[in-house]
Amino acid sequence: QVQFVESGGGLVQPGGSLRLSCAASGRLFSMYRMGWYQQAPGKQRELVAQITSGGTTNYADSVKGRFTITRDNAKKTVYLQMNSLKPEDTAVYYCNGGTIAPSSSWGQGTQVTVSS
Repeated sequence: QVQFVESGGGLVQPGGSLRLSCAASGRLFSMYRMGWYQQAPGKQRELVAQITSGGTTNYADSVKGRFTITRDNAKKTVYLQMNSLKPEDTAVYYCNGGTIAPSSSWGQGTQVTVSS
């Protein structure tokens, strides 16, 4: 079963930047549609950025223009560059993906806290 390991979170001031990384174990990674999900305290997990196997990207309105998702198939890794961070971006961030649907297996996530 494919596994995901997220890293790169931390504490940052408003307006700052962070780069998250997600390492995947699946041998078919290059065929996966990958996504970054955000789960704020007391809220459901929601998809904020997605990248297809062909490199097409989509973003939630809340992060459009500030976040950029990229992938490196050779490293089986997907990244989320987060700029102009806001306090409302505070959440645990997870990555997930698959060829048809996201995997049922979730990683531990990485905490992002935006605070002065």
